[in-house]
Amino acid sequence: MTDQWPRYEVFKQDRTDGPFRNVGSVHAPDAELALMNARNVFARRPACVALWVVPDAAIARRTAEQLAAGDAVEIEDSGDSGRYAVFSKQSQRQTMTYVDYVGEVTARSVEAALQTAADTFTDVPGIVWWACPVEAITASPQSDLPGFEAATSKLFRMPNQYHTVFTMQKIRRGEEGE
Repeated sequence: MTDQWPRYEVFKQDRTDGPFRNVGSVHAPDAELALMNARNVFARRPACVALWVVPDAAIARRTAEQLAAGDAVEIEDSGDSGRYAVFSKQSQRQTMTYVDYVGEVTARSVEAALQTAADTFTDVPGIVWWACPVEAITASPQSDLPGFEAATSKLFRMPNQYHTVFTMQKIRRGEEGE
């Protein structure tokens, strides 16, 4: 028994011409509430023009090494081809996002989609691949754009931009107000 709601991965688009990037996850009872939670958590201050949420259980994840070795989890082949959204981590560089949306592939299973993606999107080699059925993605409606725009006018600061330690040292030395 679990006391947690299902987890949804959140993908944020900063600019209309930019990629959707994984920025974290939220817990919610359904996709609609997950989208609302994602907006409150990930789009309050930084630039955002659109959000996607995907149930964590709908995402298959593999490293490039696992795909090369053929380490696939057996998933029953449905027989019909489907469309899969594909995401990839393309460097070990530390960033605030994990994987970026790279496109769609058509395949008979999510495992086949991962392999097809690794073979298709070769511009920048992916070191981690994610895939999910396109129909598992819940996108923010276009009507949400004004709500996102309101947040972009506010200054967003990272925690290291607050000079609390320096300010506290000045206060302790009695330099407050100078």
